Amino acid sequence: MTRVVALVGPTGVGKTDVGMALAAVYGAEIVNADSRQVYRRLDIGSAKPTPAQRALVPHHLVDLVDPDESFDCARFRELAVAAIDDIAARGKRVLVVGGTGLYVKALLRGLFAGPSRDAAVRADLEREEAATPGCLHRHLTAVDPAAAARLHPHDHVRLIRALEVYRLTGRPISAWQAEHAFASSAFDTLTLGLSLPRAELYARIDARCQAMIDAGLVDEVRALYSAGLDPNLPALRSPGYKEIGEHVRGLCDLSTAIARMAQATRRLAKRQLTWFGADHSVTWLAPDPAVVTAATAAFWTARS
Repeated sequence: MTRVVALVGPTGVGKTDVGMALAAVYGAEIVNADSRQVYRRLDIGSAKPTPAQRALVPHHLVDLVDPDESFDCARFRELAVAAIDDIAARGKRVLVVGGTGLYVKALLRGLFAGPSRDAAVRADLEREEAATPGCLHRHLTAVDPAAAARLHPHDHVRLIRALEVYRLTGRPISAWQAEHAFASSAFDTLTLGLSLPRAELYARIDARCQAMIDAGLVDEVRALYSAGLDPNLPALRSPGYKEIGEHVRGLCDLSTAIARMAQATRRLAKRQLTWFGADHSVTWLAPDPAVVTAATAAFWTARS
């Protein structure tokens, strides 16, 4: 069974730098588990590894699709499993790095095989939300409170999927997931979570938001719009792209956009901490390369 180290945690905690250091020590290749880094042209705002970093350490599942292409958890898992099998077949170690909890969970524990997407149901749900903002979360709370408690009211993609499953099967998605239990796994996994005191993490996030502006995020968003991409695409409504997009469209000044971006990113970090905090398989560590390297030593050296 292939041994996989998964490096998870909130945005801004330092997963990329620690992952690079860990990969250098063990000769590992990195499989991305960040839902925004799969998109081409979303570079600065997604904190995508730089070309120099990717030249030093092979990265998989980065720059897969354009922002207006659909990409879901099932496709992620299919491509990630193939990448891991390829890496292992070449005798390299596998390091999964990312903060998208659902992607990590689906990859390492299997995926609930629900009903296929139904375009008509999805269109109905989208119209309902457009007419009455917030109704998706309220509807889900009524029929599946367990799922609603895990989802942010603005997470329309997952809210629609949960309601779609309920409308098509008559059963809450949380019941299907509990039955499946995400228990199947083809990998022997060590999951390490990176954590910092909340105040320090938030200070890092604020500094990183400003660094993204300095690196040209405004121009990156402007270029995406100039290419004809819809600001309402899910990828462009994520933290950073949404707020800077509002500035680019003349809806607010830059300082207001940066403040909103930092706030949205802090909220994302809080949700990620809640998600991974509920997973008792995660071992929490400081984002110190030496600490993380030591924590993986027995697991990875036992492989050879």
